[in-house]
Amino acid sequence: MSIRKSFQEINEKIKNGNAVVLTAEEVSAMGRNQSPAEIAKKVDVVTTATFGPMCSSGMFINVGHSNPPIRMEKVTLNGVPVFSGIAAVDLYIGATENHPEDPAYGGAHIIEELIAGKDVELVAHAKGTDCYPLRDIRTTINRNNINEMIMFNPRNAYQNYPTAVNTSKRIKYTYMGSLLPMLGNANYSTSGELSPLLNDPEMRTIGMGTRIFLGGTTGYVSWYGTQFKTDSENNEFGVPVSNAATLAVIGDAGKMDTAFIKAAYYEKYGVSMFVGIGIPIPVLDEDMAARVMIRNDQITTRILDYGEPHHPELGRVTYEALLSGEIELDQKKIKTASLSSIHKAREIADRLKKEVSKGSFLLSEPVEMFPRGKGLNSLEIR
Repeated sequence: MSIRKSFQEINEKIKNGNAVVLTAEEVSAMGRNQSPAEIAKKVDVVTTATFGPMCSSGMFINVGHSNPPIRMEKVTLNGVPVFSGIAAVDLYIGATENHPEDPAYGGAHIIEELIAGKDVELVAHAKGTDCYPLRDIRTTINRNNINEMIMFNPRNAYQNYPTAVNTSKRIKYTYMGSLLPMLGNANYSTSGELSPLLNDPEMRTIGMGTRIFLGGTTGYVSWYGTQFKTDSENNEFGVPVSNAATLAVIGDAGKMDTAFIKAAYYEKYGVSMFVGIGIPIPVLDEDMAARVMIRNDQITTRILDYGEPHHPELGRVTYEALLSGEIELDQKKIKTASLSSIHKAREIADRLKKEVSKGSFLLSEPVEMFPRGKGLNSLEIR
């Protein structure tokens, strides 16, 4: 008889303290000598995690009204431009926004500082209106004196991401880090068998409304992420080889922890932000068990040449090879480095395992599933 469990049944086991919860790495190890049927019978929840640079991130801030009030139109936080075209005192700061005079400082740093409870200088200008007469304001804000800090990230947790190399004769400064000339290094940025969307590649359990670990607190999947696409043809072991699905996520930044939200600067490229995400996956049946059993030696990604404008594919490689610290391409051995932190991903997966096990983190069934067969449009250059 095949094993079938529902979200409700698993949540009841969590509430009663009877759920068996393991990290994705633990289940991958089990899968070497146990079948999907055996794992489906023994395991209820598998925790997944990633901690890496996620440029498409940012934060909504409501700073509250001054007296007299102002309709903010040109705003900076510690000198970093902030988008104000929402409402009078609603702002959005993107993680990759740069300080005009200091390219190594930007939106991600502001977000991290506000989460840390530090003071940030706000400067705003306006034309003035009858209902918002104030034209200029300079003040200090922090997490305790503003109304809301809502992290909303339009594109996080890529399902897979290519490995970057450089065949040109000069160093390339990219969002994948500094790439040395003539295949001098290979950088990658996914947590392999721990990565959330690699453990549920068809997103049977992840959709709108999924409760997640986000930046140190509870967050939610709010929509499918930008640049989301499904790739049912180009896959191995049921997992897309290319960078396919993504998540849009939301959470209360006022409750977040800078241990899981970190600003970063890539030399001659710009600012980014490391985001910690963890997703518990219910083992509903044997098919889900087979998915969460996937190992690094079964997950393949593409090797792209960032030395060429169109980033052509040079080959493919497993995460087992990438994590070994060295791969071979064109009969040349190349050192590898991960931009994401496996150590942090393990920390998140372990923390989530403990929270689910003690009943403080229940699973949420998606209120709507993601679209299937969605492609990706490209911008025409004229």
